[in-house]
Amino acid sequence: MPKDYSIERIKVPRFNEESGFYTTPQRSKIMSKIKGKNTKPELAFRKALYAAGYRYRIDYKKLIGKPDIVLKKYKTVIFIDGEYWHGYNWEERKPKVKTNREFWIAKIERNIQRDQEVNRELDLLEYKVFRFWETEIKKELDRCLAEVIQHLESYQ
Repeated sequence: MPKDYSIERIKVPRFNEESGFYTTPQRSKIMSKIKGKNTKPELAFRKALYAAGYRYRIDYKKLIGKPDIVLKKYKTVIFIDGEYWHGYNWEERKPKVKTNREFWIAKIERNIQRDQEVNRELDLLEYKVFRFWETEIKKELDRCLAEVIQHLESYQ
């Protein structure tokens, strides 16, 4: 990523007791169960894409942002974002954050900012970026898949 930011980079405070944040062992256990890869929506989308005859790489570390799905041949990347972590409908949900507001608001806003930076960098590398919310995949898998396939077919 570029070192010079056109907008002020959001600083997320450390989530520890020294910084004034406290978490219970039960909350810690719940948070540890949250998966970052191979989520149900990701698996459903990958299965549908494979069934459509497309081959891909997953969690590709050679590209910025480590996209969930990469189709190198078509210079296409797909991210399937969780609503909470990536700020779906953020302006409406932001006031509803009740505990550890200082941390969570900064954390999610930095995630949103990072997503925009990743999109810009991938655009500069001439990759087509698709970002879907998990609920979009769960409720409208066919539409999301059709959108990607339409792009892939136009690439050939």
